[in-house]
Amino acid sequence: MSTVRPTELGPLFNTFSVMARCHRTGRFGVGIATHAIAVASRCPYVKAHIGAVATQAHTDPRLGQTAIQLLEQGFSAPKVIKELVDSDPYIQHRQLGVVDRDGRCAAFTGSANGAWAGHVTAPGVVAMGNALVGERVVQAMLNAFQKADTEDLEERLVRAIEAGRDAGGQPNGQRSSGLLVHATDSYPWVDLRVDEHDEPIAELRRIFELYKPLREYFRARAARPDIGGEEEWLARHSAS
Repeated sequence: MSTVRPTELGPLFNTFSVMARCHRTGRFGVGIATHAIAVASRCPYVKAHIGAVATQAHTDPRLGQTAIQLLEQGFSAPKVIKELVDSDPYIQHRQLGVVDRDGRCAAFTGSANGAWAGHVTAPGVVAMGNALVGERVVQAMLNAFQKADTEDLEERLVRAIEAGRDAGGQPNGQRSSGLLVHATDSYPWVDLRVDEHDEPIAELRRIFELYKPLREYFRARAARPDIGGEEEWLARHSAS
């Protein structure tokens, strides 16, 4: 399903993102990029076993926090979107996406978003953006995510925003990006950010490749601080 809002009625804000639930592992995550600095500090919200949310455009971070609270109470993704739309007097300046614990998805693109703005949804995933070069950006993100079905969720999210960039992204380019994924713990499985960079998605990929083999190490070290340092752990596990 897709929704398009091709009208520009206000200052230019531009962001594209993908949020999803992995049907194999139950992980939730968000991949995101924008022209503004530090996008990952304001827009993605994820909680293990609960859901994934992105709030962007003229974003209000309180909407993301409220969305997670509503999901915790058992609200479905469509119901969460309805509650947020009904409660915010500036909702036409927002763009929202939600994936709930059952993989149901919903999104909203306000009429005051900069053209091109819109979203597409499929089971377990929302791709959306505003002030983009065209609908092909969100469709490319969705296609890349679905094509990588056998990969880890975090890999699929990175591939999705890479595809959005390669499809044209934003007319004025991107400056920041982020990847936030929760598995089963109260803290993130992956939380990576690029806050000011000429090629933030490429830099996110570089950092992710460095972090990827250490995902399990940092999780294991929380319970077992005696497992040794990163290099020792990597050497031990690469040899096994």
